[in-house]
Amino acid sequence: MNRKDQSRLYDSGILSELDMHFARFIARLDGTGAPELFFAAALISSYTRQGHICIDLESKLGPDDLKTLHFVSAVAGEKLPDGENGGGAVVRPELSDWPDKLRRSPVVGKPGEFKPLILDDCSRLYLYRYWDYQQELASLIRGRVSADIEDIDVTILKKGLERLFGAGLHQRGSKTRSSRPAGQAEDIDWQKVAAFAALVKRFCIISGGPGTGKTTTVAKILALVLEQPNSRKLRIALAAPTGKAAARLQEAIKGSKEKLDCPENIKEEMPEEASTIHRLLGSIPDSPYFRHNAQNRLPVDVVVVDEASMVDLALMSKLIQALPSKARLILLGDKDQLASVEPGAVLGDICDTGNVHSFSGRFLSDLKKITGYEVHTQPGGEDGSGIQDCIVQLKKSFRFGRDSGIDAVSRAVNAGDADLAVTLLMDRKHGDIKWKDLPPPGALPLAIKDAAIKGFKDYLRASDIRQIFQLFDRFRIMCALRKGPYGVIALNFLVEQILSEEGLIQPDSTWYPGRPLLITRNDYNLRLFNGDVGIVLPDSAENNDLRAFFPTADGIVRKFSPLRLPEHETVYAMTVHKSQGSEFDKALLLLPDRDSPVLTRELIYTGITRTRESVEIWGSENVFRSALSRRIKRTSGLRDGLWMDQE
Repeated sequence: MNRKDQSRLYDSGILSELDMHFARFIARLDGTGAPELFFAAALISSYTRQGHICIDLESKLGPDDLKTLHFVSAVAGEKLPDGENGGGAVVRPELSDWPDKLRRSPVVGKPGEFKPLILDDCSRLYLYRYWDYQQELASLIRGRVSADIEDIDVTILKKGLERLFGAGLHQRGSKTRSSRPAGQAEDIDWQKVAAFAALVKRFCIISGGPGTGKTTTVAKILALVLEQPNSRKLRIALAAPTGKAAARLQEAIKGSKEKLDCPENIKEEMPEEASTIHRLLGSIPDSPYFRHNAQNRLPVDVVVVDEASMVDLALMSKLIQALPSKARLILLGDKDQLASVEPGAVLGDICDTGNVHSFSGRFLSDLKKITGYEVHTQPGGEDGSGIQDCIVQLKKSFRFGRDSGIDAVSRAVNAGDADLAVTLLMDRKHGDIKWKDLPPPGALPLAIKDAAIKGFKDYLRASDIRQIFQLFDRFRIMCALRKGPYGVIALNFLVEQILSEEGLIQPDSTWYPGRPLLITRNDYNLRLFNGDVGIVLPDSAENNDLRAFFPTADGIVRKFSPLRLPEHETVYAMTVHKSQGSEFDKALLLLPDRDSPVLTRELIYTGITRTRESVEIWGSENVFRSALSRRIKRTSGLRDGLWMDQE
């Protein structure tokens, strides 16, 4: 392929400059000038930026997947449409022989080989490091799945479960038929099932929506673990992907353990501090590596990770590689939320989201002996590698009552039932969720003025720094997009104008008192990470010079000179992606006026469930319906590596 054809691809917007540079680098390493390799290298670079782990060269991308619309012709072996490439036709490789041609290249290896690109037997093409992350993660999870914890005192466990969760069904004189996760019986306490799974397994996922009691359950699990013989002085670590999520986990565990029905010495041994995963692993300045790894394991016996849906493939792989082989790993999260910003949809892949699996016969037998719960599997449901016994879905929400509109709409969104979701939003019977037709761009400043002033005035008038952060987290504007009249950039500028006209802020320079900040790039030296939120305030200890203050999980507020901060942006409004791990009292979810590939049911669900009290959705019904028809699709081989039986 000549430079002119390559330039046409770049000029058309199909590939970024980074994709082109990488493709040219790989082509130089190969030395044959084969167009098949150039296209493959450019596409895998592009796909990785979009969050995929690999390209499936044998799949045909669906026409509704607008994120990859420009690549349909590449996979189908067609030509670029006229007008998108300067009028010339650049012929893409034929799908039928593309994988075979790639396998002949010296820069494309088989699984297990150390080459820049890896092509597996299913014609999935990876960058080497992402294949390696996936391989290590799948292998280590399967190892944990197959190794039950044998030294469990069943009598102590049974008594502990009854004390902390209540008596089992066998003591209430009832029997329940159920399948998992669909059609769960109301009589079964799935928190109790999750606790049982976490005690007998070295790997456990507790998934559930907001308010389903994930952290309450894990506090009871830690008590049960500590009550087991020879379990004193266990080294327990609590972690989350962001500082804010770690702070919430720490606060939740502190609050939950005080209410536990267990001896005081057990409560005293439970941890009270949580950290980010980066801090737990020991980040190394100016390096993507950590102090704790496969050669230098973490000194832990139990690790709990909250908001696991936010953890990308690379970080999850590095974490599990750093765990001792006998340590328990408990992941908490919502498998139906948006995937991580970085490549991978790890929690969804591990849970095999979208498919129904039943517990194994052995697990169900043990569960009945300990809890009295009798759960009947679906025919042919005992598939997979045994990982189905490690995943428990919590269904009952303790935050939202039966009349909650947030709960009802979020369930409809999750199911992709646009008719029901729209009906619930339009009938205005629920006070905690409201729909408003999206105003045109010219009318948006006036339409949003009252909400912005009411949502932000209290924190801007407060003086105590901890109260300032508490008040700021009461309200947030969430956007689906970054750019455009309904995107984050425009909304932050608009809110600044509104608050300035109201006399609440004075944005006459880049830095002004009250400016909220969102870190957008990790800085391991400062221990500030993507997603951390701070506020610029006068520092009374330094002549009221402006400093950027950031709260930590242990309640300490750290301060920095604004000039030292890594990449950041103003955050009156934030994308739904960036809102993960946060909770607000109230929120305004702003959808764009036209369809976009980022609009999915996971995005809508995540936006709706960020609030504790109420949420308003501003949008177009057609755009809303289109979003609910689309699911996030991130290509990887992790599901196959975990769920397909291996000989």
